[in-house]
Amino acid sequence: MRVLIMATPVASHFMPMVPLAWALRTAGHEVLVAGQPDIVAPALAAGLPAVEIGDLYDAVEALTARLPAGKRPNQAGRAQVSDQTPFTLVMPWLMHTRYLMKQYLEFAAEWRPELVVSDPMEFSALLVGGVLGVPVVHHRWDIEPLADEPTAMARTLLGARFARLGLAGELPGPSLVLDSCPPSVRGTGATDAGPPTRAVRYVPYNGAGTLPPWVTEPAGPGRVVVSLGGLTASLNGIPLFRSVVDGLEAIEGVETIVTLPAPYHAELGPVGPATRVVEPVPLNLFLASCAAVVHHGGTGTALTACAFGLPQLVLPQIGNESLWAARLRDRCVARELTDPAAQDDPGQVRDAVRDLLENGSYAAGARKVADEMAALPAPAGLVPELEALAAGSGDR
Repeated sequence: MRVLIMATPVASHFMPMVPLAWALRTAGHEVLVAGQPDIVAPALAAGLPAVEIGDLYDAVEALTARLPAGKRPNQAGRAQVSDQTPFTLVMPWLMHTRYLMKQYLEFAAEWRPELVVSDPMEFSALLVGGVLGVPVVHHRWDIEPLADEPTAMARTLLGARFARLGLAGELPGPSLVLDSCPPSVRGTGATDAGPPTRAVRYVPYNGAGTLPPWVTEPAGPGRVVVSLGGLTASLNGIPLFRSVVDGLEAIEGVETIVTLPAPYHAELGPVGPATRVVEPVPLNLFLASCAAVVHHGGTGTALTACAFGLPQLVLPQIGNESLWAARLRDRCVARELTDPAAQDDPGQVRDAVRDLLENGSYAAGARKVADEMAALPAPAGLVPELEALAAGSGDR
């Protein structure tokens, strides 16, 4: 079986699909990742073959285009979930599809996949599936599914373009949806109307990396990692790192690990003897030695911390990460500081992390979610269903 994997040009949208890609290859199937350079590099680092379609997208450039000087996105009011609508969340990717869908379709028509796996916002994948007559599987990367609304918007706004490229009839939806968010965290407000949805175990993969020597050194009971994602520092976020470090250094017995790209180390300034500032390291390499995680609410970081059963302090920065904060809080897994002023107050950071470490209910809640995740089907367990899906398409 030939499987084409497609994703919008953001590494965090692509990474959740990597374990499934490994499972498919291990089962003997041919897997190819198609995308812009933004996801080709992570694909190659994960040991997956890839083909480059289009130019570099550069999410940092897109996010800073309207960002006021010296302000983080949340300080500019761009992290408020109440301001996020399906239209504002989907429209950038609909516009993006216009420029690349012809290139994707031309390549796919030549390569002839039997199954397409994509993230839900890569609408070119649905076009490829519809024109070539192959099933498309959506692999969610976010916590809040929008049911069929994004596809309906694509049909309305891009339908004429799809038809000119050879699509007969309306844009089809996915044949199957895969969801790696634990059901208890997903919550009852999620809508799963439409195609069948399968829960799949989240396998922590945060990129390729080398185990640093400090990971094997003895860690005390209070090791806390600060991981604010790949964009926060570049989006005027160093003052936030400073406030978090200052807050953690005020807690006796805490060893702090700060993952921060080297160009920003000097800007962060001096740190105490119990704080270690390191280049970004895949979290799955060392979270087993930690007691808590301070992060921005990104899906990969939140789910990795959940998989390791760790309490979390969530500091939303860019978009709907506040949803992760709220859902994890409701499961007694996390504390949240959504107000930028609170995030920049070392005292509030100190109190929140101290509560996570001293209040045993957070550790218990985190362990319960970790156990729930471990009980979900592994990606390899879904391969037979994907094989049957592709075979059924070939019989039609």
